[in-house]
Amino acid sequence: MIEIRNLDFSYKKTAVFHNISLTFAPGSIYGLLGENGVGKTTLLKLICGLQNPQQGSCTVDGHVSFDREPEMLQNIVFLPDEVTIPDNATPADYVKELAPFYPKYAYGTFLHLMQEMEVEPERKFKEMSFGQQKKSLIACALSLGTDYVLLDEPTNGLDIPSKADFRTLLSKRATEGTTIIISTHQVKDVENLIDPIIILTHDDVLLNASIDQVTRKLTFSYDTAPVDGALYSEQMPGGCMNVCVNNDGSESKVNIEALFNAVLRNKHLMKELFK
Repeated sequence: MIEIRNLDFSYKKTAVFHNISLTFAPGSIYGLLGENGVGKTTLLKLICGLQNPQQGSCTVDGHVSFDREPEMLQNIVFLPDEVTIPDNATPADYVKELAPFYPKYAYGTFLHLMQEMEVEPERKFKEMSFGQQKKSLIACALSLGTDYVLLDEPTNGLDIPSKADFRTLLSKRATEGTTIIISTHQVKDVENLIDPIIILTHDDVLLNASIDQVTRKLTFSYDTAPVDGALYSEQMPGGCMNVCVNNDGSESKVNIEALFNAVLRNKHLMKELFK
């Protein structure tokens, strides 16, 4: 389990997090959402030990992340948005270099994932499109067999069919007990995948809730016009998406983009509603 307790972090005089606490449980795909610059990537780096908190703690299965002990590192993989790859390397070469550090790596799994992603494992990265490179790196990361997978903007560069393949692969992985954290601003790409949802703002956590908790507190409706008292309304072709407080226990389907905007526009109310 990943546990963050009363954590503070800043870059020089710029505060990023102040006294935040989060827990990431096995078998879930967490969506880490927030505007650009609020610290989504920084949080992933803190979890895998690439940054050190000024106060508080971040542990993975009891290991202090910044100590970067081998027992922790062999069980966690972080795929950043941008990866520097040797020009003449192939995905097979790349994952072969990583494999000795990960006891649960399986070459057969790597080949299966590459096939699912429709990319040739022996083709050089420099001969691939950006989307093919991204799919190859995702396949490499998932083949390492770690219990924790941290993905920063993983759908950047993927076409529509590839995004569907990506969602399918991660759904299967989560059922195996893996903890997956996806940092993204492209919420539609992961709308039916992530649960729970974490929304960050500057130096704070605005929302940390499961889909079930969200639907018990809020309703999402598509109406002909804005609803009086709505927390958020967005005009759409043929009608209006409204987000309201769920006062009567009604059921609705979460629209994550609308949820995100509703949270940002009603920060204090949302924190009170979901505390």
